[in-house]
Amino acid sequence: MNMKIKKKQKLVKEWFINLQNIICNNIEQLEKKYGSNKKFKKNKWKHGEFRIIKGKVIEKGGVAFSNVVGKFSKEFAKKIPGTKNNANFWSSGISVVLHPKNPKIPAMHFNTRFICTQKIWFGGGIDLTPCLTDNKEKKYFHTELKKICNTHNNKYYFKYKKWCDEYFYIPHRNELRGIGGIFFDYKMGNWEKDFSFIKDVGITFANLVKKIVEKKMFLKWKKKEKEIQLLKRGRYVEFNLLYDRGTKFGLNSGGNPEAILMSMPPNAKWK
Repeated sequence: MNMKIKKKQKLVKEWFINLQNIICNNIEQLEKKYGSNKKFKKNKWKHGEFRIIKGKVIEKGGVAFSNVVGKFSKEFAKKIPGTKNNANFWSSGISVVLHPKNPKIPAMHFNTRFICTQKIWFGGGIDLTPCLTDNKEKKYFHTELKKICNTHNNKYYFKYKKWCDEYFYIPHRNELRGIGGIFFDYKMGNWEKDFSFIKDVGITFANLVKKIVEKKMFLKWKKKEKEIQLLKRGRYVEFNLLYDRGTKFGLNSGGNPEAILMSMPPNAKWK
């Protein structure tokens, strides 16, 4: 790869590592405010670092950074742009899944990635999976996403929201996983503008975590609400194992299974 691509890879990698620190610090501060001394456990491996917290606010949370160089299998390469004549790839990304203890707080998911084959592109998104209906929170969440999208392109929000609703659909249940958000992939336009958007999406997520969790972490909940949360987590498991593109990509590109499957909740329930 030429130096121009390598410079881009370096900038993206450094940003993802920085963002991992920002998000983990924010969550540890929330735990501290709640009266917990829980910290992230760092797990380093040859292609990055994934961190897990099992706290009093975030029952299980994972924040993973990865940087993988390899070659796709012949079959999987058919599904990836830029691999017709060469299945080699470089990929880096950050992925976050937060399963809160309090059922009044929604599960939160975020990821951004940069992939290089014979083509280069960004992908990612943010979405919420609440157990209990909160229309005020839903409005706030989507307003913030629309705001950040509009600073880059006023078509982004509606385009990426629609993509998110279509993506996080569970066919065998005939239902959406949560209340949506934004989802995008194969961003191959102006690299500098796309990278700026990726960074803003990351900071927006870090801020949303602080505001949404802090607002609700001291609220009391009922046993019935916890039961609803466990059933909702079951849906989360079904989607991630059966349909999630990131899970499939990670397992087919030499990713760390423990880091990839960190999205699984600490417990779940099915009727």
